Amino acid sequence: MKVCKFGGTSMASAETFKGLKKIILSDKERKFIVVSAPGKRFKGDAKVTDLLYSAYDEKVKFGRAGDSIGEIINRFKEICTELKLTTDIEKEVREIEKKINQSTSPDYSASRGEYLAGKVMAEFLGFKFVDAGDIIKFRVDGSFDPDSTNDLVAELKNEKGGVVIPGFYGRMPNKEIRTFSRGGSDVTGAIIARGVDATVYENWTDVNGFMASDPNVVENPVKINTLSYAELRELSYMGASVLHPESIFPVMYAGIPINVKNSFEPQNEGTMIVKSVSGDTPIVTGIAGRKGVATITLYKSMMNNELGFGRRVLSVLERNGVSFEHLPTGIDTMCIVLSDSFLKGTEEKLIDEIKGKVNPDSIEVIHNLALIAVVGHGMAKSKGVAAKIFTALYNANVNIRMIDQGSSEMNIIIGVEEKEYEASIRAIYGAFF
Repeated sequence: MKVCKFGGTSMASAETFKGLKKIILSDKERKFIVVSAPGKRFKGDAKVTDLLYSAYDEKVKFGRAGDSIGEIINRFKEICTELKLTTDIEKEVREIEKKINQSTSPDYSASRGEYLAGKVMAEFLGFKFVDAGDIIKFRVDGSFDPDSTNDLVAELKNEKGGVVIPGFYGRMPNKEIRTFSRGGSDVTGAIIARGVDATVYENWTDVNGFMASDPNVVENPVKINTLSYAELRELSYMGASVLHPESIFPVMYAGIPINVKNSFEPQNEGTMIVKSVSGDTPIVTGIAGRKGVATITLYKSMMNNELGFGRRVLSVLERNGVSFEHLPTGIDTMCIVLSDSFLKGTEEKLIDEIKGKVNPDSIEVIHNLALIAVVGHGMAKSKGVAAKIFTALYNANVNIRMIDQGSSEMNIIIGVEEKEYEASIRAIYGAFF
């Protein structure tokens, strides 16, 4: 039994709906279908979810949703007309408009693209529609409730025919709609896969799987045929955005493989994501990175003998709602790596509080850095990986500002200046591929 999630680009038009129907009906194991809201049809087009956010913004500013509602009606009418469906989509959207005008949270509005797409897809396929709000549950504090959700989803295993479920949202105990973060339909698909004990979770998108590096930086990077959940986590965290980074947890715990496939090239095998990669593995699986990073470096003599030094520094970050990403240290130095966005408007306050807590000899803040992660299970059993990385960067005339290696030896993270980010990615990629 397979769970299939289709992304926004795959749901963008009536033509793409027709393509998805062929994919779904070509394999009788594809029983549970999770859909996203329609995405862009062409460059400059609007995603339906963005139109729904705009509708809520109009309601906040002017007291009622405005022109965005008309655009949403037209998008879905166009799809329904071409597919010859009977759903009265304008009536559905007008009901949604009323509730948007009464709502106090953007979550309800944002979730309706998936809801409408699910309704349309269910009629088109002749499958049963199941509202995600009835099976995906959140707690009072807004956190996802996996146990209640899994029990409700498990009941769907007894359905004889196909089922369509909207992605991205669920419901709170007070019946209010709650959404996952953007891209959360990936998470919904994983939750459904776990609940129904799927053999495979197929995540259909508009690319042929994970590439060994960003195709916007490296020309024609090789495709990764197989990678582990752990490698996926590392690459997703560092910016490889094919899958929502939280989507692997439900299937990882259940040991269900994820197959990332291209809905526009369904014959391509895509990338298979599994618990562990067996057999010969490449030294490096992939290279990913992102900009917008800063470091706070503290210098203090005899820091290593000062009990509770690190705890006191980190307590300042916690009190100010700042999370750190890496913490390279030396005997007399401590470097905090964090998103530069956390320092906007708070940098002076944070530095003053750290000084008050630990009285360092000096503190240095560096902005406009980028992190690059070199990831792969083969790194742990291969000599000279770090030397190869550093040589490649030296030959590209790149100055390394930070080095951090994970204890699993599955990744090496390099910090460079933002202006040298692209050159660094290309240099490291060229050294291994």
